[in-house]
Amino acid sequence: MRLKALTKLEHGGGGLTDAELAAAVRGSLPDGPGELGRVLLIPPDLTRAHSGAGRLTNLYYHEFRRYCAVDVLPALGTHTPMTESECREMFGDIPYACFMQHDWRSGLAIIGRAPGGFVSELSDGFMDSPVDFEINNALLDPAYGLIVSIGQVVPHEVVGMANYSKNILVGCGGSRLINASHMLGAHYGLERLMGRDHSPVRKLFDYAQENFLKKLPLSYVMTVVSADAVRGVFIGDGRGAFEHAVAMSQKLNITLLDRPLQKVVVYLDPKEFRSTWLGNKAIYRTRMAIADGGELIILAPGVERFGEDGEVDRLIRKYGYRGRGMIIARLKNDDLANNLSAAAHLIHGSDEGRFKTVYCPGRLTGEEIEGVGYGYMEYSEAAKLYPYERLKEGLNSLNGDEIYFIANPAVGLWAAREKFYRE
Repeated sequence: MRLKALTKLEHGGGGLTDAELAAAVRGSLPDGPGELGRVLLIPPDLTRAHSGAGRLTNLYYHEFRRYCAVDVLPALGTHTPMTESECREMFGDIPYACFMQHDWRSGLAIIGRAPGGFVSELSDGFMDSPVDFEINNALLDPAYGLIVSIGQVVPHEVVGMANYSKNILVGCGGSRLINASHMLGAHYGLERLMGRDHSPVRKLFDYAQENFLKKLPLSYVMTVVSADAVRGVFIGDGRGAFEHAVAMSQKLNITLLDRPLQKVVVYLDPKEFRSTWLGNKAIYRTRMAIADGGELIILAPGVERFGEDGEVDRLIRKYGYRGRGMIIARLKNDDLANNLSAAAHLIHGSDEGRFKTVYCPGRLTGEEIEGVGYGYMEYSEAAKLYPYERLKEGLNSLNGDEIYFIANPAVGLWAAREKFYRE
């Protein structure tokens, strides 16, 4: 059983109301919901709190709970599991006992494989080993008559445009595919894929969707969000709904600039960004906007670590964000070769020496930050120099200096027009 296909667009500035979201949820319910047995909801975690998925998950929970048991599996990917208070903050009154925890290193099942020749074709010969698609065992439980994946379509540094099958294959996936897909994207190049649909990584995910995921009772609920509102909801079980969402997100979430920027200041909300693994969206999403010789200032009061788990944190500290060439050369080292997603992250998070990155974390020392290749400024000093509460989104004049301020790098992509289209 699957949800009924539905597309709801909001072209005005106010976004979709709670009543409209509730109507969209009710309108998508399948006929005969009492025959479902159990329902599994798969939303993102707190790092995607702005996605509108928390509200939609709560609405679906209460609708389905009238007919059957409902479980919730946050699509953590490699992220830290959510606490009870975080679940309450994002998903409202859904009982914590309904939540399951995904582990990207265990509790997985292989559902299929991409042949080595196909992988080689996608990567121009850089990678030629088969790739196994592994997902959380819960998705294969026959007790679930319906699985609902909920999340946001937005430019993304690994796949080009986030969500759709990525929410399952990475969010509920295992180390094999996470490592392979991240390195495939890093090799292809962040600038070439961000904001685009048909990247090599998306083609890999499409292969899994058509050959393996399509067999599951799986439907997708995808949002498109502006800085302060849910602007669109797209529901379906195939690529059509995703493509409509991509088109809307490309219009709303990509800011093209007439010239490169000399100084960019990005603020990272401490509720959302506690590691450079997540906080480096400040780099990914602005890299095409910053001029050669420019400067990126990252105000990161909540950042307290580099990786989302101990091993990835260790690798970041060992190798640092020192550029594509150095990381590719170090892939001969077993620890990095066995953690390709970490290697890809180190490539994505480098400014490649083209501009200066200054991290201003609340809970990491200058020695730690400089040890991984960034410049450092104490957060208290940076907050005085760049009072983010008083800055407007976009261009500001501050003490005779022109800066471009971004309040949340997770909601979009910023690029110089010429560079975006050249890439």
